[in-house]
Amino acid sequence: MPNSRWEYSERAIAMKSNVIREILKITKKPGVISFAGGLPAPELFPSATIKEVTNKILTDSPGEALQYGRTEGYPPLREVVAERMNKLGVPCTAEEILITSGSQQGLDVVGRVFLDEGSLVVTSRPTYLGAIQAFDTYRPRYVTFDSDKDGMTVDGLEDTLLTGEVRVIYLVPTFQNPDGRTIPTDRRKLIIDLAEKYGIPVVEDDPYSELSFDGEVPEHMKSMSPEMVVYLGTFSKLLAPGFRIAWLIAPRGDCYDRCVRMKQGADLHTNTLGQHIIYEYLKTGDFDEHLEKIRKAYSKRRNVMVEMMHKYFPEGVSFTEPNGGLFLWVTLPESINTTELLPKAVEKQVAYIPGNAFYPAGGGYNTMRMNYSKPNEEEIEIGIKRLAELFDEALGK
Repeated sequence: MPNSRWEYSERAIAMKSNVIREILKITKKPGVISFAGGLPAPELFPSATIKEVTNKILTDSPGEALQYGRTEGYPPLREVVAERMNKLGVPCTAEEILITSGSQQGLDVVGRVFLDEGSLVVTSRPTYLGAIQAFDTYRPRYVTFDSDKDGMTVDGLEDTLLTGEVRVIYLVPTFQNPDGRTIPTDRRKLIIDLAEKYGIPVVEDDPYSELSFDGEVPEHMKSMSPEMVVYLGTFSKLLAPGFRIAWLIAPRGDCYDRCVRMKQGADLHTNTLGQHIIYEYLKTGDFDEHLEKIRKAYSKRRNVMVEMMHKYFPEGVSFTEPNGGLFLWVTLPESINTTELLPKAVEKQVAYIPGNAFYPAGGGYNTMRMNYSKPNEEEIEIGIKRLAELFDEALGK
């Protein structure tokens, strides 16, 4: 091959494929019930309204909607996002909002701005795989803290910050991907106090807080300390992921300007048409109605999954019971390796994501992430029965 002698960068050689994307290829087999992806339910996408607003845009202002745009984002969309964030208790202005190509780009921007090779990232154990992949491009080191029922524990956090090597604290504090756990207000405040004391930025990755099943969520970390927190939000889980429209809120001045320059070097700007569509959709006034619809659907599916797990899973298998978001977390006895078990699961036509993928410093081999938003209730019941049978066989029952 002509390119067989090309020399690639150390960064390109070191980068690994996203394990979820690779496993999703396996789950395309007919008949496989997949709990592996983090996919919203496509039947709940507001397709008809999106079609209407798209037609309106392409009729009324096609020149603007199909043209290059600003790196910072479509100004009316930034205004409406700022207005919504303030209603949710996150103080910000449109001038602090950077529209990104999905929250994955927001994570990459954070990595570009804060990380050098060998920099320390503090995060939970487990943590979001997409963040690990985004940060790994910049070759940092990780210090991870165990999670209990209330998310990341903080014993030893101050000692780690005292080293002076930590560049960023990264958290998904509300209905975390992958385990569904939520950090309570008092623990959030402790983390914020330490971040302020040692001058360490906190990245609050928040795709799920508006998917609370009872409307109750702790105070946002960004609200607790607007100048110390970089906030990431997204429409992917709330509206439709195919738009790849998300936003980053950074303190005005040096931090925000650096984020803008990093994005500009990557893609100039986020797709203009998608920004116009979401803005017009938000103006229709039925976004809150749509959110209530998906909350009810996901809550019902979560309930079915939890009920089936209680009914069918063998003794010694535990799981979280989140009150929002898209995921829950299963822990098996330490003798079980869920990566090794996955091919047998696929043989039984059911799939999940092995938990060790969410441990940047290693571990979690007896755990797995389960998604309940994509499969319907019948599929959930059948899939959990298949997993329970697999667990019984693995445990010799």
